[in-house]
Amino acid sequence: MMDREFLIDLFADFGPVTIRRMFSGYGISADGTNFALSLRAGLYFRADEETIPRFEAEGSKPFQYQTSTRTVTVNSYWQLPARLFDDSEELAQWARAALAAAQRAASRKRPRRKKAAKESAKKGAGKKRVAKKKVAKKAKQKSPQRKSSS
Repeated sequence: MMDREFLIDLFADFGPVTIRRMFSGYGISADGTNFALSLRAGLYFRADEETIPRFEAEGSKPFQYQTSTRTVTVNSYWQLPARLFDDSEELAQWARAALAAAQRAASRKRPRRKKAAKESAKKGAGKKRVAKKKVAKKAKQKSPQRKSSS
């Protein structure tokens, strides 16, 4: 596996990156957006419909891992062509394209997340009202009825 210092050097022409432990390797991000994964099997860059043809032209494959029952293919991350490890300028170009792909993916997801958050907040508020009613009802049932004396 590549170590942190190797990765920092590898991305020197790209610019500053943040490297965090992730799974069996590292997640690599810039400007708060994760765009690459360094795992035992290699270095993978974020890809989308705009950049996948470039990876395919180099003979690269998408990230895959094994579960106990099947092989899972992650089409959003593709293995970096080995030749780029020796060409830091071109690697920086690929990294910029990967960051752009990750930013496009993030911008497509954001509106849905806000809507989902609002929906769950509404559901949560509804559940709280129901819970309060149940608590009030139980409290009423438990409190002994006072008889008025004449």
